[in-house]
Amino acid sequence: MSVIDKSQFDPMLLERASRIRLLVLDVDGVLTDGRLYFDNQGNELKAFNTRDGLGIRALQSAGAVLALITGRQSEIVKRRAANLGIEHVYQGSNDKLEAYNRLLAITGFDEQQVCYAGDDWIDIPVLDRVGLAVTVADADEVVKNRVHWITPRAGGCGAVRDICELILVAQDAHQRVLDGILKR
Repeated sequence: MSVIDKSQFDPMLLERASRIRLLVLDVDGVLTDGRLYFDNQGNELKAFNTRDGLGIRALQSAGAVLALITGRQSEIVKRRAANLGIEHVYQGSNDKLEAYNRLLAITGFDEQQVCYAGDDWIDIPVLDRVGLAVTVADADEVVKNRVHWITPRAGGCGAVRDICELILVAQDAHQRVLDGILKR
């Protein structure tokens, strides 16, 4: 028996999630809690949730491709992406739709195969186009009203793990991935 019961999800949501091959994430407010920290030298600091990292790795092991599109530029994001094996990273993208279109051209995925997770107005042009539009529990209300699903957890607090598990469950891969981890 799977750890997560499919019956807890809307069947239409599961249908959308079953087609996902590319998960695209905003960084600030989705992979992080959205707060920015600066040290006395002006270096930017961010905190990432390790459970999100495991969810990303699990989704990758099931064959999904991951990408990041963020409006800010940060060495920390570059390092975190490298650590997680995320090769498609678009930083300094104030026009996220332009970065998204470049990503589609490079990867060849159809929009129905894409899940995008964003939390603020700048994400709406992409959220409006993808097969599965997701936001986090603490997102802006305007964004919440435009998506297919809102994660139970806030950005930076395991919301990405929620997204990864939804996709794994919808694709009947959750238990297989979990079993693979337990056999190590």
